[in-house]
Amino acid sequence: MTGSGTAERIFIAPEAEAEMEEQSDVEAVAGKGLRGDRYFREIETGTFVEWEPDEERHDGYDLTLIEQEAVTAIEREAEIELAPGEHRRNIETRDVALNHLVGQRFRVGDAICRGDRLCEPCNHLQRITQDGVLQALTHRGGLRADILEDGIIRPGDVIEPLE
Repeated sequence: MTGSGTAERIFIAPEAEAEMEEQSDVEAVAGKGLRGDRYFREIETGTFVEWEPDEERHDGYDLTLIEQEAVTAIEREAEIELAPGEHRRNIETRDVALNHLVGQRFRVGDAICRGDRLCEPCNHLQRITQDGVLQALTHRGGLRADILEDGIIRPGDVIEPLE
């Protein structure tokens, strides 16, 4: 994997625990998230987060990304096959080392983002998929990021570090 790659697939879920829906494009809104997604600041219905209307938004909930290579690896190594979007991440990437983007600014499509922290798998993901997914995705479950500048993100868009 290189320093830059591509956004291959885009998913949002309109509410907590709803099935992820593949998108042809999505509007990334600074400080709010992906329009239409369960973690979008005006919706606030994510499984793990509830904000008060006047409370400052928590870091790392605007956007989540996962490497397609990690999804392929767990299928090969642990015989865990995830259906499209079943990983619960917003963007599947190709050819970019997401772990290296923690603390870094990067562009995805027209949007400017900052990697906040790793998006480690959780018991909820294992509960809705299958046993073993938690261990299989540890340290390769993706990246939580904040959107710093608005933009549209589409499949095929370049993901590149800015620093």
